[in-house]
Amino acid sequence: MGRPSFLIENKLRKKGFSLIAGVDEVGRGPLAGPIVAAAVIFPPNTKIKGLLDSKSLIAKQRERFYKEIQQKALAIGVAILDHKTIDKINIGKANLLVMKMAVENLCVVPDCLVIDGGRIKLDLPIPQQGLTAGDKKCSSIAAASIIAKVTRDRLMLQLHKKYPKYRFDLHKGYGTEKHLKRLKKYGPCPIHRRSFSPVSQSFSRPTAGREERS
Repeated sequence: MGRPSFLIENKLRKKGFSLIAGVDEVGRGPLAGPIVAAAVIFPPNTKIKGLLDSKSLIAKQRERFYKEIQQKALAIGVAILDHKTIDKINIGKANLLVMKMAVENLCVVPDCLVIDGGRIKLDLPIPQQGLTAGDKKCSSIAAASIIAKVTRDRLMLQLHKKYPKYRFDLHKGYGTEKHLKRLKKYGPCPIHRRSFSPVSQSFSRPTAGREERS
């Protein structure tokens, strides 16, 4: 699959849409921390050389594109739902809600949404188009994925300082071997998602205190 482009946005503009928001989320799969979504609107004729989806970039590249997107976007909306909300309403509903919130947090109202995910439908009175692997096809979605990923990674680095035993700086809460070993050893900490089975299975072990440092 090639690089994302503005082909989809340009086709939508020919149909009469002008404020087209790309929407994506990051953090659906991790065992700890929040889920984050972003919505990005670019003005016509925007060019971002070498843009890729967040998963295809290393951290340094994402930070560079994050700055460029901030400079070139017409509007950016970001939303965050914490682990408690995820546990309360379930990850599927949280996924839809956080993307809706990101769109609502834009400083302008878009007249069309392009969303990562073929069957995604947000509860908003705005024309929408879901795209399977949209972050690899559509530049606005790719940009949203980068904004969401950098935002979430920064949050997880802050949480690592609070709960260093779990090394959130390395895995950002995803269920890596290192994370699972520490979860098994120390039990869940306050930001672990209780509704996720690897975490719920650890309830019998002591919960890490908020002030622990090691």
